[in-house]
Amino acid sequence: MAPPLEISIPTTSLHTPPADSPSTKPYTLYNITIRLPLKSFVVQKRYSDFAALHQALAAQVGSPPPAPLPAKSWFRTTVHSPELTEQRRQGLERYLRAVAEPPDRRWRDTSVWRAFLNLPSSAAGGGASTSGVSVEGRVPAIGLREANLAAASDPATWLDLVKEMKRELGVARAALDRRERVAETGEQLDAEAQARKALIKAGSLMGPLEEGLSVMKESGRLGAGEYNRRRDALEAAKRDRSLSEQLAAELARRGRGGREQGLASESERTKLIPQQTPVGRRLGKVLQETDETRERENVGVLQLNDDKIRQQDERVRQLGAVVQSLHRTGGMIHNELVHQVEMLDETNALADRVQRKVDVGNRRTKNL
Repeated sequence: MAPPLEISIPTTSLHTPPADSPSTKPYTLYNITIRLPLKSFVVQKRYSDFAALHQALAAQVGSPPPAPLPAKSWFRTTVHSPELTEQRRQGLERYLRAVAEPPDRRWRDTSVWRAFLNLPSSAAGGGASTSGVSVEGRVPAIGLREANLAAASDPATWLDLVKEMKRELGVARAALDRRERVAETGEQLDAEAQARKALIKAGSLMGPLEEGLSVMKESGRLGAGEYNRRRDALEAAKRDRSLSEQLAAELARRGRGGREQGLASESERTKLIPQQTPVGRRLGKVLQETDETRERENVGVLQLNDDKIRQQDERVRQLGAVVQSLHRTGGMIHNELVHQVEMLDETNALADRVQRKVDVGNRRTKNL
């Protein structure tokens, strides 16, 4: 059985409706981060949405959820009170976990719970496989800039958004490659449309990713090394998207001039879409880049690390041999010192006997 859903509310967002909206008062959105086995996404809800969920769960199950909903304040608002916002965020997070984590599944097996979290039926309780589940229309999604920014402000979901962005860039490159190899005009147009759609999706995620990176750096949730690594990865993705757009524009221009002009040369493709070097390391302790590691991929860094370890092991082995030699030399010196001490003791004893004989000779000389 798969583990239960991981639900948290790490951050909140202040939303100000547009001027033409029926309600122009700002309100607080709670960024619910949901981690499935193969996907993570963010759902934004107001406090009134939680209140409606609480009533619907109680009506469908016949009893209220195991945790109470944080009380509504009549004299303060979360818009002007950071303390109330934090208290309510913690209370709402406890409320969701009380439904999602205990063995009692009555509340989380309801349709209103799945609809509230935008969950597919197979992921309702975390007990079924979510392979192939799509969260298109939630996060990441086109047009949901606030939700994307909320997801990008969390270190874990930031990586999920990057994977989604890279997947769309890969789809665009594959579509452009197919555009070059097909002969029929209809297939060419279809490949161009697919490439442009993927590039638009990837571009819609780059802004929130960049802003989320800045938010995480300012809040201290990322170290300097990890921030630099993620920033480099984002810059590489931007270059990849820009080059793909240039290739798409070039293919479209050539396509208007006929099929013979519709194929880009291999040198042009290499120039527009160079081989990208993965830049996704430094996820742990902050380390300083060196000339040896800066241009290496992850596999190269691991190989360099293995070589360094082998060199250190060899040096330790050599040092051990020197220490053993010194140990043997010290033992020999110790034995020689013991032997010299014994010889000095014997010499001292002989000197004592000689001295006694001299004393006896002196007394006899006096007697004579």
